[in-house]
Amino acid sequence: MHKNLEGASLPVTQPECDPNTDRRAWPRLLGFKQDEHGHWIALLSCGHTQHLRHRPPWQSRAWVLDAERRRQQLGQPFDCGWCRQQVRLTDKES
Repeated sequence: MHKNLEGASLPVTQPECDPNTDRRAWPRLLGFKQDEHGHWIALLSCGHTQHLRHRPPWQSRAWVLDAERRRQQLGQPFDCGWCRQQVRLTDKES
């Protein structure tokens, strides 16, 4: 089993998150940065980050390669895998 090397997930209680029908929150996309390899990373309102690679056919995110299209995504809801994982763990404990 692979170990997650990223820090522990933060609670999903940020005021800028919108509730979803399955009790998850949708963090907002706040900005972008690049890693040492030039891959784009999304900065999310929940405090998490997510790589946004465009590697068709597995990852189709052509918009991340264009500065204007990245700008258009700012403020949009973003499905955070770290928050989703935290909700799954919480549901199992209930």
